[in-house]
Amino acid sequence: MSSVGKVAADPTARMVVLGRGPVPGGEPVLRGDDLGVLRGDGLFETMHLRHGRPWLRDEHLARLAAAAAAVELTLPPPAALIELLDTARTGWPAQVEGALRLVCTRGPEAGGPPTVYATLTPVPASSRAARRNGIGVATLPLGVPADARTGLDWLPAGIKSTSYAVNSAARRWADRAGVDDVLWVSSDGYALEGPTANVVWLTGDTLCTVPAATTGILPGTTVAWLLGNVGELGLTATERMVTPAELHAADGVWFTSSVRGLTEIHTLDGVRRAGCPRTHALQAVLGFPVP
Repeated sequence: MSSVGKVAADPTARMVVLGRGPVPGGEPVLRGDDLGVLRGDGLFETMHLRHGRPWLRDEHLARLAAAAAAVELTLPPPAALIELLDTARTGWPAQVEGALRLVCTRGPEAGGPPTVYATLTPVPASSRAARRNGIGVATLPLGVPADARTGLDWLPAGIKSTSYAVNSAARRWADRAGVDDVLWVSSDGYALEGPTANVVWLTGDTLCTVPAATTGILPGTTVAWLLGNVGELGLTATERMVTPAELHAADGVWFTSSVRGLTEIHTLDGVRRAGCPRTHALQAVLGFPVP
């Protein structure tokens, strides 16, 4: 048997630890002195499991490897990570959408190998409903210029860090404000990204998103796939900066993420938008089920 073992066939939450194999969902995995706990020093990737297989797996692993290089975190070989993911998904019902997460922390404070594990849970009903019904979003100031992060050569930008305090604070603010999500805006007035999503908008026949290379936002795997394949709808794709006012005037505005897929923003800062007739076609390009 491999070091990651086997998992029973069922759609309930699962967890598999590198070197230990499957463990019960409630069993402790991280040591109290793990730097992932003490300092949020770690990385993660979340993949959409469809038909029992992780969509864009290689793209997610490539992004993880790039982030690990940026923060000087040593990862296990790719084959070990793939085996870990395969163990977690073995026997998962093909008809059940899953959120397959791979987590790598820096490990114990005193030194040692990183802690690496995978979790698999069904995609929440709220995520599936957002795909179907859309979401209400409010802009939220991030407090820095759009190019601030890329101007700091010491600060890794565009990585999925387990240090999620800012993202979580934004989501709590959204709950208090009575909206589904937020869109961060730079101090110089540009829309950037959501706490867990990229923003996409349609102007005429051009589908746009914010450039990650010049802003330090997360380079989304889902949005990259979407922009690379919208030609089949007769659309062109580009990256450019955008203001909230331009988003209000756009023909369609969406959030994209690995688990929710493409979700239309039906309300932005309290202003109700007309539904975009392209939404279902764009979701079809991505191949996400729409309940």
